[in-house]
Amino acid sequence: MFRHRYLALAVVAVCAFLVARGASVWGVIIAGVASYVIISIGLAMLGGLASPIPEPPPPGELRKVRMTFQCAVCGAEVRMTAAATEDPEPPRHCLEEMRVVTNPYDD
Repeated sequence: MFRHRYLALAVVAVCAFLVARGASVWGVIIAGVASYVIISIGLAMLGGLASPIPEPPPPGELRKVRMTFQCAVCGAEVRMTAAATEDPEPPRHCLEEMRVVTNPYDD
């Protein structure tokens, strides 16, 4: 909240300085409003980048699955043991979707 007050005060001070030096009043007002908007958006974007990483979901929300995927290009295999849904999308490897080797309903 205080940050916006200081920003507005700085913009008003610069505008007053420019008007005192003989600049057009309307040009200075437009430049001041544009500066305030651009700086406010920039500070909001930087504030969004500084927010912490959200906490992981509680362990009870993940479903236990037993699926094995294989890459069709290089043959690498991945075993998935937990997923958010009962039928998860296959992971990607070598820029291709992996194929399902085991059925999730087989025990």
